Amino acid sequence: MKEKISGRKPSYGFFSRLTYGVGEIFGGGCFVIINAFFIVFLTDALGMNAALAGTIPMIGKIWDAITDPIMGNVVERTRSKYGAKRFYIMVGSIASAVTFVIMWIDIHSASMVANYVFYVVMYCLFNTGFTVLSVPYNGLLPDMMDDYAMRAKFSNMRMIFSTLGAAVCGLVPGMIIKQTNDPSQYMKCMLLFGVLFFVCSIAVFFGTWEKQKEPVKTTLAESFTQAASVFRSRSFLIFLGLYLFGQGGMDFISGMAVYYVQHALGAYPGYYIPILAVLMVAQLVGMLIFGPVMSKTSKKLAIVIAAPVRLVGVLGLLAFSHHGAPLVPILALAALIGLGNAGSLTGIFAIMADMTDVDELITSIRRPGIVSSMATFIRKIASGLSVAIIGFMLTAVHYDEALANAGLEQTAATQHGIGICFVLAPAVMSALLLICAWIFPVTDKEFRLVQKDIARRRGEEASEATAEEKAALRKVTGFDYEALWSPANAGLKRKL
Repeated sequence: MKEKISGRKPSYGFFSRLTYGVGEIFGGGCFVIINAFFIVFLTDALGMNAALAGTIPMIGKIWDAITDPIMGNVVERTRSKYGAKRFYIMVGSIASAVTFVIMWIDIHSASMVANYVFYVVMYCLFNTGFTVLSVPYNGLLPDMMDDYAMRAKFSNMRMIFSTLGAAVCGLVPGMIIKQTNDPSQYMKCMLLFGVLFFVCSIAVFFGTWEKQKEPVKTTLAESFTQAASVFRSRSFLIFLGLYLFGQGGMDFISGMAVYYVQHALGAYPGYYIPILAVLMVAQLVGMLIFGPVMSKTSKKLAIVIAAPVRLVGVLGLLAFSHHGAPLVPILALAALIGLGNAGSLTGIFAIMADMTDVDELITSIRRPGIVSSMATFIRKIASGLSVAIIGFMLTAVHYDEALANAGLEQTAATQHGIGICFVLAPAVMSALLLICAWIFPVTDKEFRLVQKDIARRRGEEASEATAEEKAALRKVTGFDYEALWSPANAGLKRKL
């Protein structure tokens, strides 16, 4: 029976990849802005304590622990003529863009409690809007196509736009926000980006398609049970490490960049723009390099190559983290970091789409919304942890918000401490990323085997699984072969 398609007619050329990938300008860009400038906005422009400011994103992530699983379930239960995922992409593009802008309003309150409560609430509202957008977007690709290599091409285009978004969102604010203690400069900047994010996100709705499928008949009360069941997959647990350490390391670098250039190097904004420009150009070039690497080898190999490159780049900065450091070697090391980021991102997002197939083999239920909601949650956890760590590290090195608000320099000890923190945290995460990539069990060979066994379970494949195939699938899923394809593995007591 012919599958029913919502949206535009399926096409796998450049334009389709472009309209799918452009949505990542929001996902890749907004967190660069938030990581790089939100804590700076709270500490330098509003005078909030750094450790206290760092807890705001963490509270947002606790809120995500509630909203992300629910959103994943809502997506799976929804029927829409536009396609469930595309419908929520349309709704989320509006909600997330509006709340993103409101998050940067200066409420002119002298009460630190009032300031804190306001920005906690607004951060949670933004995260909710972003969840409505990103959960269906992350789950869309598996419902657009099944081909392993074609998914890699679409994911690579998405990562190219992620890098372009990160470049624009990293460089342009640095041009607009000349004085980090002036709240009005932040609002002027974020209005511009709110419009950009909306336009890019709504383009995904108009430019993509989605295979219609029967809604999953689960209750909202089962959202958390189903969400937790995703983590029973061995591949997804290791993917969690890839995401946390790969994305978390990037988020930490972008989040500490302003502090590092301004205080460790004493050269903001003069050094900030060229350093970030070189890093982003290298990241974009890296996307063009690692895309073909993935297509001809495996998605995990891109990360195995990239993690050591990023590690060398960040460790090399130890020799240049001081006032008066020459710019050229810093730019060379920034290029290495950008190349490492490119391979990490390319591999991680390409792997994400394949986790739906592994989950289906385990549970017998195709639920990209649930799987993507947990991937989205991990993405936010990585971002929240990096910002929280930055806040606590700044406090540990005695960062003085009063000095920053007055436009004065930090002490020499604090400047040195910021330089050390900027290097060591992403270096540790790069090492852990390499370990996770090395042990990740899915390549093209294993993915084809997963799809072959799903076809067996559906009665579309007549062959019997060999002992070698059963062993490979156990390594991929973490389940004995006979225990696969069961709704009980999804935390359900009935077959859907």
